Amino acid sequence: MPKEFRYRGRTLEELNSMSTEALLQLLPSRARRSLNRGVSDEKRKLLEDARAAKEGKKGEIKTHARDMIVLPTMVGLKIDVHNGKEFVPLEVKAEMIGRYLGEYVITNKKVVHGTPGIGSSRSSLYVPLK
Repeated sequence: MPKEFRYRGRTLEELNSMSTEALLQLLPSRARRSLNRGVSDEKRKLLEDARAAKEGKKGEIKTHARDMIVLPTMVGLKIDVHNGKEFVPLEVKAEMIGRYLGEYVITNKKVVHGTPGIGSSRSSLYVPLK
């Protein structure tokens, strides 16, 4: 039998039915402070889009708000988060509650260098051509 998800002793249904103030008391202090300071227009639009998507009124959600805290209302949604170059799809899971969206979308890639070409160094003069 799979283990039921709980966030600080509360199930996902209980978290969704809680008031905003009660939910804030469960979040870590940094996330709580971020939400207490106010929600920007960009974050407000993301929350409205998330609620609309839960009701089935909106399909795709794209955002640049990497500093948005994952809330229980976002669980189960697919949100495209911008990494600085492109939008990366992110499936929001219950274990992500209380963390930032940007933590799950990497902004840099591993550098993959090609093989050296002819004339790149003195030793490349002796590399046989294929």
